[in-house]
Amino acid sequence: MDPLAAIRETFFQECEEQLAELESGLLAMEGGDQDPETINAVFRAVHSIKGGAGAFQLEALIRFAHVFETALDEMRSGRVPITPDVLKTMLRAADVLADLVRAAHDGSETEHPLASGLVDELKAMSGQAADEDEAEEDWGDFEFQPMAAAVDMPEAPAGPAGFVVKFKPRGDLYAKANEAALLLRELARLGQTVVELDAHEVPPLTEIDPEAAYLAWTITISGDTDEIAIREVFEWVDGDCELEITKQGPADGGFDMASLLARVQDEAPAEDEGPAVVPANAGEVDVASLIANLSPAAAPEPEPAPAIAPPTLSVVASAPAPAAPDAAPEAQAAGGPRKSEAGATIRVDLDRVDRLIDLVGELVINQAVLAQRVMEAGLARASAVAMGLDELEQLTREIQDSVMAIRAQPVKSVFQRMPRLVREVAAMTGKPVRLVTEGEGTEVDKTVIERLADPLTHMIRNAIDHGLESPEKRAAAGKPAEGVVKLAAFHRSGRIVIEVSDDGGGINRERVKGIAIEKGLVAAEATLSDEEIDNLIFMPGFSTAAEVSDISGRGVGMDVVRRSIQALGGRINIVSKPGKGSTFTMSLPLTLAVLDGMVVSAHGQTLVAPITAIVETLQPKAEDVHSLGGHARVISIRGGFVPLIDVGMALGYRRDPLEATQGVALLIEGEGGSRAALLVDAIQGQRQVVIKSLEANYRQVPGVAAATILGDGRVALILDIDTIVTVSRGDMRKAS
Repeated sequence: MDPLAAIRETFFQECEEQLAELESGLLAMEGGDQDPETINAVFRAVHSIKGGAGAFQLEALIRFAHVFETALDEMRSGRVPITPDVLKTMLRAADVLADLVRAAHDGSETEHPLASGLVDELKAMSGQAADEDEAEEDWGDFEFQPMAAAVDMPEAPAGPAGFVVKFKPRGDLYAKANEAALLLRELARLGQTVVELDAHEVPPLTEIDPEAAYLAWTITISGDTDEIAIREVFEWVDGDCELEITKQGPADGGFDMASLLARVQDEAPAEDEGPAVVPANAGEVDVASLIANLSPAAAPEPEPAPAIAPPTLSVVASAPAPAAPDAAPEAQAAGGPRKSEAGATIRVDLDRVDRLIDLVGELVINQAVLAQRVMEAGLARASAVAMGLDELEQLTREIQDSVMAIRAQPVKSVFQRMPRLVREVAAMTGKPVRLVTEGEGTEVDKTVIERLADPLTHMIRNAIDHGLESPEKRAAAGKPAEGVVKLAAFHRSGRIVIEVSDDGGGINRERVKGIAIEKGLVAAEATLSDEEIDNLIFMPGFSTAAEVSDISGRGVGMDVVRRSIQALGGRINIVSKPGKGSTFTMSLPLTLAVLDGMVVSAHGQTLVAPITAIVETLQPKAEDVHSLGGHARVISIRGGFVPLIDVGMALGYRRDPLEATQGVALLIEGEGGSRAALLVDAIQGQRQVVIKSLEANYRQVPGVAAATILGDGRVALILDIDTIVTVSRGDMRKAS
């Protein structure tokens, strides 16, 4: 892969993080957060995106980000008040910025249709001139000409008291898509500055190392500022540059860059002198443009050499580049890490992490095989071999947990996409909506997170379009005009539960049943419970919309949600109260790779039941089992009755039911709190198993969620408990 392409990809990955921070900060401000640090974080997010875009000449992105950044700067300085209207404009600007970033990532540099209008709004808001010359942000196409490496510096007049900043970037600064010109521009905001360029280290063109940094600057700042404000400018590049800040009284300043530009135009450069970059239209270009072209901002990142290099991990970005030749040799000789490496992270190719997880899964299977062989050999548990295998089992479990933690990510990355969706759908429907999120830090496997976005999108659109009433109807019902959609995530029983709820009118069951009968989805004479009527909305082709719109009406959406959730090994159910709203609850596995299970047998077949669903096991007594007719039975447990389901019959292994007293009952709790008892022949033990997709390798089987490989090499099926219980309850209703 081209090193520059790798840096570009890293830039866009970091843009996603900055966009998430931008939106979360603006939403916090919309909720009343007036903390200056929140405003600064929002400003820094846009500033970082603009700075990186400059390194890759992303003109449309640079132009819009510049105007957006200026408006945010006016806000953080207090000149633009933080009002609801201003924040709405900022949120729309954040949406456009996100679109421009994604367009640039896809290789499209077309102007966003909403960008020009928002630019005018942002300029009017921040007091920028409508016809402001954008030349200072136009990096332009420059003509590269040889120039004298050193120019006689004119003496500058004495200046007032201030600070002298000596700034020398290292190669790391440019490798991370930072830009010296932006830092100098930020310093200029603090007061009057005089800049002196030190270019004496620039070698001949043939000897230039594109990964090194040769330029240095001495900046004299005068005005009402302090050292803390100066250091805040460099906080994003701390450790990636040499920085020295000294306070001084009235003294001679450095030379003015404008004078240097004027002299460059008048003096003919010598051909054998060291090269530098000079714009052909130097009289029309600002200082930032000159500095931007003097610095190797787009320097390719070198191939890193980590201290430990296992074949399954590879740092592809964010690793430190080689420092400049004179950068902290004492620290490097001592072998100590630089300050920037404290708490550092690395970016790893996801395919390599997946491969590592697969290998750990095979390690778990091989460990189980060894344990099985030792047991079959009849070795005592106190033997050295058995004790060694116990230690290996514990170590394998720790390795597996650690590797799975690498893929664990908070659901915040998905939740942060939803506010924009809510704003768009609310604008299209004309309904004021407020989104409330909870549990954004709940962690789940990355594979699950990646596949959550589509079902959540459908459900939130459905909640706003169908669930929430119009402002007029809400007012008539005594509700606030603003509807509330709540998105929550939490862990329960070893699974992740995500709830999407609204405070709307609930499901109109009469209308739902009528539409289902009209479309031929159910028989007109069918007797359906409230739960069954609610679940009709998941049927393909079902829609309650009166007409097709951009949001709904085509009969697709909720059926896609159910299929997506089922493909993840999850379940979805509905609780709706007329006049009060509806709650959709999705229950998903924390990971799609491993499972703690109870190994059981049914009619000679070995099966695995997810242990998170098992409440207890018991030996049924004859007096506790009651027949409902046919093969339907219930069992009495602590004064209550729960269905007794023969697993062997449910999966078609046998035709006649097992005598209850000859088997073992597993009391399980399904989604929604419903309970049932699964009757199996015997329990073989509890173990952690590696999940293998049955649908990908064979086909979907009702009542079976996946498969696994046991220690003796046999394939065992993992039970889909919720499906078994649902089907069996339907059979019981028919029997009764």
